[in-house]
Amino acid sequence: MSNVIYLDGNYVGKDEAKISVYDHGLLYGDGIFEGLRIYNGRIFKLEEHVDRLYDSAKSIMLEVPMTRQEMIDAHVETARRNGLQDGYIRTLVTRGVGSLGIDPRSCPKATVVIIVDKIALYPAEYYEKGISVVTVATRRPAVDALTPRVKSLNYLNNVMAKLEVNMAGAQGGIMLNHDGYVTEGTADNIFVVKNGKMYTTPRFVGILEGITRNTIMDMAKEYGLCLTEEVLTRHDLFVADEIFFTGSGAEIIPVVKVDGRTIGTGAPGDVTRRFIAGYSATVNETGYPIFE
Repeated sequence: MSNVIYLDGNYVGKDEAKISVYDHGLLYGDGIFEGLRIYNGRIFKLEEHVDRLYDSAKSIMLEVPMTRQEMIDAHVETARRNGLQDGYIRTLVTRGVGSLGIDPRSCPKATVVIIVDKIALYPAEYYEKGISVVTVATRRPAVDALTPRVKSLNYLNNVMAKLEVNMAGAQGGIMLNHDGYVTEGTADNIFVVKNGKMYTTPRFVGILEGITRNTIMDMAKEYGLCLTEEVLTRHDLFVADEIFFTGSGAEIIPVVKVDGRTIGTGAPGDVTRRFIAGYSATVNETGYPIFE
């Protein structure tokens, strides 16, 4: 059975879901996106993802041709039509069809696409054994050049970093800003554990404010753990007791080696495992219902 795709108010099969080659999302990466997860028949943090989508749209002066509630309803209906109890949602809003010039004024209406499918960013054993990561040479853009707070379709910066990861034979990458401070992974936020305390990079160094990141920060408060948003260097990673990445696609993935240095014991630590278990329970017990 073909996936059912939402495309500008219509529900079409995967093979029929097409956009114009004149769409500025294709021509220039002019658009925004979100990645959401379905767990146990519910869309996790749907409202938060929709809010971030509309914040990104406002930042780049992109008018979404739907209200927030219409966007929520479209997500639920697309998920329902695909019948998945567990899956992934990729939502895109492009500037729409326009001329071959970059001027957004040539695009009279944005294009909205909602895709529901399966996803597996890492093999199952990596969640048990952890991954090896390397620092990449590709830097995150300065926040006054291209803010990472906008979840933009222009993802070439991340793609270039991922190419370096692949060439190094690693599973993940650490991206620095132009001051040499740790920002995030190629597609994930980062948490560090040292001497029983937790640290994560602050927004001003140049990171996406992740929905999963915020969820972990809330869970840390519930657990009574000391969590600080603090500027981190590679040294802080090398001497950490535990490190893990977070993201809607990757969920929580342990990091056990950074640039050849073994992290902690070389296996996922107790704090990381606690968050993996707690996050699994949270996502399977909460969320926006699809089939009710």
